[in-house]
Amino acid sequence: MTSLSATAAAAATNAATRLLPSVTTSASAARLSYRSTVSFSSLRSSTRLSQFFLPQTQKNSFRRFSTGRIGYSTVSSPKCAASDPEQLKSAREDIKELLKTKFCHPILVRLGWHDAGTYNKNIEEWPQRGGANGSLRFEIELKHGANAGLVNALKLLQPIKEKYSNVTYADLFQLASATAIEDAGGPKLPMKYGRVDVSGPEQCPEEGRLPDAGPPSPASHLRDVFYRMGLNDKEIVALSGAHTLGRSRPDRSGWGKPETKYTKDGPGAPGGQSWTVQWLKFDNSYFKDIKERRDEDLLVLPTDAAIFEDPSFKEYAEKYAVDQDAFFKDYAEAHAALSNLGAKFDPPEGFSLDDSSPAGQPEMFVAAKYSTGKKELSDSMKQKIRAEYEGFGGSPDKPLQSNYFLNIMIVVAVLAIVTSFVMN
Repeated sequence: MTSLSATAAAAATNAATRLLPSVTTSASAARLSYRSTVSFSSLRSSTRLSQFFLPQTQKNSFRRFSTGRIGYSTVSSPKCAASDPEQLKSAREDIKELLKTKFCHPILVRLGWHDAGTYNKNIEEWPQRGGANGSLRFEIELKHGANAGLVNALKLLQPIKEKYSNVTYADLFQLASATAIEDAGGPKLPMKYGRVDVSGPEQCPEEGRLPDAGPPSPASHLRDVFYRMGLNDKEIVALSGAHTLGRSRPDRSGWGKPETKYTKDGPGAPGGQSWTVQWLKFDNSYFKDIKERRDEDLLVLPTDAAIFEDPSFKEYAEKYAVDQDAFFKDYAEAHAALSNLGAKFDPPEGFSLDDSSPAGQPEMFVAAKYSTGKKELSDSMKQKIRAEYEGFGGSPDKPLQSNYFLNIMIVVAVLAIVTSFVMN
């Protein structure tokens, strides 16, 4: 009887254990989703708001609206601790398709920037320090004046988030931003992923951490904001070059013309004033146009003018105006640095989508990969081979005293002879 009871108890325990994963699955399903009863007020509408830095001082000039019956749940909800690399790759392909039909490159770049741009290097604790942590999905942060119109970016990305549930918002925002830059003709960005999301709106940063487009002292303001993030003058100017994409609308931001000869026909919703003629192409034309100021149909904000007026900023702006390769190189580094600000990664070193292996981890050796054709060894494999070589006393400046491989062959031959004698 005792044995039967013990057996029954064990079976019950096993059954309960098998049921536990369904609880986890149910909790995971409670992530942010569309719902039909939530509406936003005090958010500024923008079907194609693409200005990266919107003035907080003129936020009262924005039109207020309610999104009606389509919105996003912004309650605290369980979330994946880190993103799945394969799902991120698939999400990237979906973003590329989205860009082809919606021409939403500028607003997706701005979304990634504004999620990361709240970082404060003087605060060590996560997530109080701000940065790329997915907090921009919550209504309280969307209401910040500098984030006007970014609810539209969330609407564009939400179906992708729901399709790939093992991708964090923090990674999705930065993935969308980087993909938009590259798709518009910009440089390949050295991105890494694995960012952890904040869990609730109480973890959002306070308003006022993002740049203003028209401060009294533009150069000083840019330095105050970007130095707080840990960035320097070169990075400030390089990142300003992303204004080569997008438009500003006066009825929403207080800046620019209602329409120009470059924006009256779209693509996307017509209107607004762009910084460049081809405002969906990423190149160095922003610096050329700001320097020349020959076209009244192109926008120049006070913070744009500052990069050619401040001596330190001007050094880089002049360089980028004549050397697009230099601009692309510095921009790629600055964008990647911005996207990592304040983020907590899981795994801690993050991972790249180009090789699907965690950043800093050794590459698995696959002989077939190098056995045919002329393949260049990856840096990680070179480091691994060098480490093994140095383990035997060799180095680039100090070759081994004897032929290592010949020694191995001799040892094997000796062992074979000894084995033969023993067997006989």
